[in-house]
Amino acid sequence: MKSFLLDGLLRRPATEAAPMPGDTALAELGQAVTEAVQRRLGRSLSIRQVDAGSCNGCELEIHALTNAYYDLERFGLNFVASPRHADVLLVTGPVTMNMAEALERTYNATPDPKWVVAVGDCARDGGCFAASYAIAGGVSAVLPVDLHIPGCPPTPTALLEGLLAVLHKSES
Repeated sequence: MKSFLLDGLLRRPATEAAPMPGDTALAELGQAVTEAVQRRLGRSLSIRQVDAGSCNGCELEIHALTNAYYDLERFGLNFVASPRHADVLLVTGPVTMNMAEALERTYNATPDPKWVVAVGDCARDGGCFAASYAIAGGVSAVLPVDLHIPGCPPTPTALLEGLLAVLHKSES
């Protein structure tokens, strides 16, 4: 027990180094997202995140968007608690049989114009869970998907790029 405590006091934390402040690529991406949101909606973009049965890896990256480094709200994007206030449904995980109806109801409660973004590899086709009897399939098996953001899990930067892509796609 003593060696365990001593090792915990002397060893450095096993975390990644903090990102360099003033990341210009992130600032440019954020500015592009802000401009696209303003052109398309004339206001901020509201996002409703729905977990349809994931392992929560994608949710960790989505929640990272709200931390002090990424600070999603400075770009005019925010998460909302109700689908009635949302413009984008950000759906993670394979759709389980128990969540299929709830996901459809969430989609129907979201006002037009609305976009559905499938986040992660499991949201595309069920991923490693696809063969399970409890899985209905990927998000596209239940809802029309406007964009898929690949990754297991996708990075916060990839999520921002995906949101920018769905906004640009809707303009054309």
